[in-house]
Amino acid sequence: MTTVLPVRRPGAASALSPAGDERSTAGARADRARQIMGRTAPWLVRGVMVVAVLVFALLAVGPHVLGYRTMTMLTASMAPEIEPGDITVASPIAVSDVTEGMVITYHMPVDDGALVTHRVVSVEHAPDGSVLVQTKGDANAAIDPWTARLEGDTAYEVRAVVPELGHLVTALRTPVISQVLLYGAPLLLTGWLLMTIWRPVRDADPAVDTDDETKENQA
Repeated sequence: MTTVLPVRRPGAASALSPAGDERSTAGARADRARQIMGRTAPWLVRGVMVVAVLVFALLAVGPHVLGYRTMTMLTASMAPEIEPGDITVASPIAVSDVTEGMVITYHMPVDDGALVTHRVVSVEHAPDGSVLVQTKGDANAAIDPWTARLEGDTAYEVRAVVPELGHLVTALRTPVISQVLLYGAPLLLTGWLLMTIWRPVRDADPAVDTDDETKENQA
């Protein structure tokens, strides 16, 4: 009785199941992650730059060009309309136009004369032409314990509130963040410009090249 054994050709290797190649799967995942990062990073940089420009325009350029004032709310005295960490935007009006119900920003006539943003509850026009006001925080139970004389011809009425932006401004003023921005912002801007100028050129579609080569061989 003769037994026939299969003979393997020299150099032949056993086929492995593609599903069992963990290295190939890991490599595919890594390539996919790199592709996602490559597509996301430019947009992330652009988004950061846009936000930085808008904040700079609101806080640094706008007050000089448009004449409004910005202030970070530190207390909850005007909650819930203005929460701690919100930024108020106040525009100038004539002192004579101040009326009850307005939210104004003015210097307190006590202590160190710090700025306060409260709602006007009463207005009195003095014989000398000055305007006296009493104010109250919306969240406070009592009227402010002073009567403020609005100095000059201009008062500032709160027109808009930017939520939470004050927390970012406070963080940016810390020494560590300031140093990071001082050196990191130019590098970030440079990287964004380089990615905008030198975009990678996509290779030709390999499927198209294969089809063209097949047609040439057939010809």
